[in-house]
Amino acid sequence: MKKLFSFFSILALLFLAACGGAEEKTTEKPETEKPKEETSYTIEHAMGSTTIKGTPERVVILTNEGTEALLAMGVTPVGAVKSFTGDPWYDHIASQLKDTQVVGVESEVNVEAIAALKPDLIIGNKMRQEKIYDQLNSIAPTVFAETLRGDWKTNFTLYSQALNKEEEGKQILADYDARIADLKEKFGDKLNMKVSMVRFMAGEVRIYHKDTFSGVILNDLGFARPESQNVDDFAERNVTKERIPAMEGDILFYFTYETGDGKGSELEKEWIADPLFKNLEVAKKGNVHKVDDVIWNTAGGVLAANLMLDDMEEIFSKQ
Repeated sequence: MKKLFSFFSILALLFLAACGGAEEKTTEKPETEKPKEETSYTIEHAMGSTTIKGTPERVVILTNEGTEALLAMGVTPVGAVKSFTGDPWYDHIASQLKDTQVVGVESEVNVEAIAALKPDLIIGNKMRQEKIYDQLNSIAPTVFAETLRGDWKTNFTLYSQALNKEEEGKQILADYDARIADLKEKFGDKLNMKVSMVRFMAGEVRIYHKDTFSGVILNDLGFARPESQNVDDFAERNVTKERIPAMEGDILFYFTYETGDGKGSELEKEWIADPLFKNLEVAKKGNVHKVDDVIWNTAGGVLAANLMLDDMEEIFSKQ
């Protein structure tokens, strides 16, 4: 009898073990994953509002300063407008744009080339491309900044939002602000020096004011400006030689836009050699500095801003 009881007990245990194993196998079956819902967000910009789905991966950028913004945030555009000088890109960004296709220039965008790239986001500028906004927006969600020239940081913030990289963008601007604060401390009383800025280009000379790329950076640092340049607009344009005295300052930076035909450089040499220019106190003191037009003006983006700060740190360390 005892043997019979033991036999049934063993059967019962085996049955329970089998049930447990079946239950384990049942729980091991993977649950069917629900498809992830694609997030979307709406950006307010110069042409209205645009809704973007997901994080853009194929981005076309239609301004030089915008190209720098994308690269700074780790985004390589599939298409970009050609740099104003360079073949086709500025030297300081060329290595990062090896796989990027040229889609025209800022003032003449190639819409067909953009469409062929099948972008999921296009970023442009109202000042440059307002007339073709609807065409671009029919290709992919399109976001436009209002203008260029002055406060590049406003555009940078918009780009970071459009790319769904707002936090990365904030950090980049915070790093820039920290560097500005550090340089202000290093420069100290040198910030009282009145900084004059002049640009030479084929057929035209300009005296640059505060609403310019480099003017904003000088203002961030807290530098003084000559009275005639201490105004919140772009520049005094088509300057004649009679206006050379307005270039006076404690230190003068000039940059030359040269496209390769030599005309900008010829004009520069002519003016720098002019007796009126040589008679400036800043010239007599040897405090006239030629700087890179791309970095101090034409590129207009966050990468150039930091390179300009490099130049200023080096130059003012010798003042």
